[in-house]
Amino acid sequence: MTRAVLSIGSNLGDRLGYLRLAVAGFADVLVATSPVYETKAWGVEDQPDFLNAILVVDDPSADAWAWLRRGQVLESKAERVRDQRWGPRTLDVDVVTVDGVTSDHPDLLLPHPGTPDRATVLIPWLAIDPEAVLPNHGPIRELLDALPEESKRDVHLREDLTLTH
Repeated sequence: MTRAVLSIGSNLGDRLGYLRLAVAGFADVLVATSPVYETKAWGVEDQPDFLNAILVVDDPSADAWAWLRRGQVLESKAERVRDQRWGPRTLDVDVVTVDGVTSDHPDLLLPHPGTPDRATVLIPWLAIDPEAVLPNHGPIRELLDALPEESKRDVHLREDLTLTH
């Protein structure tokens, strides 16, 4: 296992700064970075909008658990607090998929269970990998096409924001 797709998001404080913290934290293994998108909150909707992006990373020595731990370290650096499920956060790093691996371990569900229903993940991922396939679900383009239009309308490209300085 080497290649992973990670979803990063922030809706508290210096949102772009926290996304950049994640990019810097994966810089040594970064293959691709999506554009930044602004999205309405999902799950708990009474909170600030998110900035979201997708990272594709690759490291021959990393397995799925290594990607999870590395993301959690970055969340800790961003002083993430886990008060409420789907609540506001400084930084969220989700492991979306790792080289087609599946896992039903409660701490590492792969592919990430919300992915097929979240335009906030599918749109940025499609921007950097139009041929991407979500294991056990199919091409992400088809998953995105199947979503209700209103969920896609809530995802806005922020061309004025970049993840690199």
